Amino acid sequence: MTAQLLEQPTSLEPPSRQPLAGRTCLVTGSSQGIGRGIARELGRYGATVVVNYRSSEEAAYEVADSITEADTDGTAHPVQADVTDRAEIETMREAVHDTFGPIDVLVNNAGITCDRTFQNMTAEDWHRVLDVSLHGTFNCTQAFYDDLKTVDQGRIISISSVIGKQGNVGQANYAAAKSGLFGLTRSLALELAGTGATANCIAPGFTRTEMVEAIPDEIQDDLRADIPLERFATVSEVAGLVRYLASEQSGYMTGEVIDINGGIDL
Repeated sequence: MTAQLLEQPTSLEPPSRQPLAGRTCLVTGSSQGIGRGIARELGRYGATVVVNYRSSEEAAYEVADSITEADTDGTAHPVQADVTDRAEIETMREAVHDTFGPIDVLVNNAGITCDRTFQNMTAEDWHRVLDVSLHGTFNCTQAFYDDLKTVDQGRIISISSVIGKQGNVGQANYAAAKSGLFGLTRSLALELAGTGATANCIAPGFTRTEMVEAIPDEIQDDLRADIPLERFATVSEVAGLVRYLASEQSGYMTGEVIDINGGIDL
């Protein structure tokens, strides 16, 4: 009996040079660090990128200009909003809709740290970190939820951390916020499944950003010693994974927590 091959392509067409062209991507906290790299990567592949920032206006405009002025079809526009402030998020949504219409991709990247041992952690330390990293994700996702479930191939991508899986001394608040994204992602994936939209979460290990570069050299050496690949991630490696999840090729992946940590769990 001859095996039946399903969905065989009728032709071998060359891939699109700009696979994200025509898609509007909102990246929270994208004026610096991993968020900046994600915004640039999406723009490099043709997306229209909304560069969200809270207070770093100059840096956000620099990111947007670098995308628009590059030799690609990508464009970018900075939009201010504090992800912890629902009123500001609603204002951002109105501005985005007025200019671009509904978004296709939401990247929940905004996050902060406020490190103290648990014994010395104040309620303010606790709530400040959860308000940005977890509640901010709730605010933005709910504000744009109708967009993402009605557009063709809506995508929710949340940036967590290896700390959300492993915990870390002095980061109980950060670990709680980042691990909370795991359950949120999986619940969203189930609720959105019937619409064709997906929700996934990325959990990077230590990544070469301004924050990590500020760690004393001897501590960086100790951290690298615990990583099988013996180095930190680059921002472009994390951003490349986001770009894949934002594309149509990721359409059968949902509810996943994807590690990119150099093998630290092995």
